[in-house]
Amino acid sequence: MSWFLKPETQPEKILVMLLAILLFALVMALVLLVVDRPRLPKWVPATGYLGPAVLLITFGLLWPGMLTIKASFFDRLNRDFVGLENYIYIFTDQGFLIVLGNTVLWVVLVPLVATALGLIYAVLVDRTRAEKLAKTLIFLPMAISMVGAGIIWKFMYEYKPKGVNQIGLLNQVVVWLGGEPQQWLLNPPLNTFMLIVVMIWIQAGFAMTVLSAAIKAIPDEIIEAAKVDGVTGTKLFFWVTIPSVRPAIIVVLTTIAMATLKAFDIVYTMTGGNFNTSVVANEFYFQSFVQGGPQIGAALATLLFIMITPIIVYNLRQMRISEGER
Repeated sequence: MSWFLKPETQPEKILVMLLAILLFALVMALVLLVVDRPRLPKWVPATGYLGPAVLLITFGLLWPGMLTIKASFFDRLNRDFVGLENYIYIFTDQGFLIVLGNTVLWVVLVPLVATALGLIYAVLVDRTRAEKLAKTLIFLPMAISMVGAGIIWKFMYEYKPKGVNQIGLLNQVVVWLGGEPQQWLLNPPLNTFMLIVVMIWIQAGFAMTVLSAAIKAIPDEIIEAAKVDGVTGTKLFFWVTIPSVRPAIIVVLTTIAMATLKAFDIVYTMTGGNFNTSVVANEFYFQSFVQGGPQIGAALATLLFIMITPIIVYNLRQMRISEGER
């Protein structure tokens, strides 16, 4: 049965996958067979439906999370308790300070710029003839994986020496304008901003979709009343549209901020975190599985969790306030 635990050949991997799907189907069928019966105490179906999810969350998320937090307070071999030494190292080492600074740039710029672009785009195409096509075009990047987007933009930034035909679109445009091709991904801090552009390109479609729905939900009476009072153009946008969709803007900002904090694929695909482009999520992987520093990786993962928690709490609070207003 060793092949079942560690499949090596392609047929073995396919067989293990099929067995796993079959096992899942059997477990779900058993749960439904047991709990979907009349005259059972209420706690039986509740336990049957919620039990598997609670077990998966407990042993697949909470327990590993607790072990990670614990490991962040120990040394590399997970034997000696070192307290906050790993965290002090992260906040004092020059390389990690660059990582933290890059992460702050990502978290500030990506949500703000992506949300602003999505909002402006949603307002501009609202109720136009080509609205569906325009929205489809900006939403398409959301259908592309982070790795795929990273590869696409890596070709966009591709560099060839002067005098050689450029295959990177950006450098080709620079050459057409009479400039010299640049190594966009090698020169800090410019390369960090170039990576941020990719995340904005992806998330702008999400922002546009949510905000467009919020704009369409604004009662026509409010718009008409504002126009009667002489509020049009940019004044209508800043005084009516933005206040009306404020809850949606907050949700979009916080959701994109959480996704940005966990950004790994783009950095790993395009630069591998080299040339001062690494962020916390990428550095966590690098320290844990490449550098051989699991204690530093655990500390970075814990730090990432601490950074995300206030955003989640704020998001939930705003959603409750919004539901209360309704």
